[in-house]
Amino acid sequence: MFPENTPTSQHTSGTVIRQLASALRALPPSCGPVRLVGVDGHAGSGKTTFAGRLATALGGAPVLHLDDIASHEELFAWTGRLLAQVIEPLGHGGTAHYSPYDWHTRRFGPPRPLPPAPVVLVEGVGAGRRALRPFLARLLWMELPHEQAWTRGRARDGAEQRDFWAEWVRAEHEHFSEDPSRPYADLLVTQSREGYEVLPGPAKAVGPDQAITHRDGPSAVC
Repeated sequence: MFPENTPTSQHTSGTVIRQLASALRALPPSCGPVRLVGVDGHAGSGKTTFAGRLATALGGAPVLHLDDIASHEELFAWTGRLLAQVIEPLGHGGTAHYSPYDWHTRRFGPPRPLPPAPVVLVEGVGAGRRALRPFLARLLWMELPHEQAWTRGRARDGAEQRDFWAEWVRAEHEHFSEDPSRPYADLLVTQSREGYEVLPGPAKAVGPDQAITHRDGPSAVC
């Protein structure tokens, strides 16, 4: 977890995220009028926390959590629902409406609006899947090995979720084996005690016309 009480980390991480937010705003729209940005990575890798901080730097950008789209019966088989409820209406410049899933009651709730803001973040395992990449302005990958991420996730969720995690690990491994995201990431996001660092991803090569953000020196390409 990012050390909130460390002034150096707050300053450094905040600078990186603000520069990233500025670069994302400057991108051309990718889904109708929207710059859709995916934040992918293994469960427990810090996607939700990072996406929340990036959304704040973007002035309150909407964040779609894929945990609201998935369900117990469809841990990863939710592509059709996401395309119909979110991507299609945003692509036409309209407000999307999706029904968030309640993991306790195992039911989908009432529709929730998602406006076509200049930047919309899609956060969750599978945000960079093959079917979504054509609609993304950028794909960010949280760079944390799966075993470390899963250990963090298990510790976060406690013993009562042990059975679910056993099922999840199998499903996630199968998903990324068939439809990997990391090779297509434009940017890799790493986290340390000093804060976040954003680096060029496997799908991105440094070019003379690309903006560079900094941590302790040139580090990231947007």
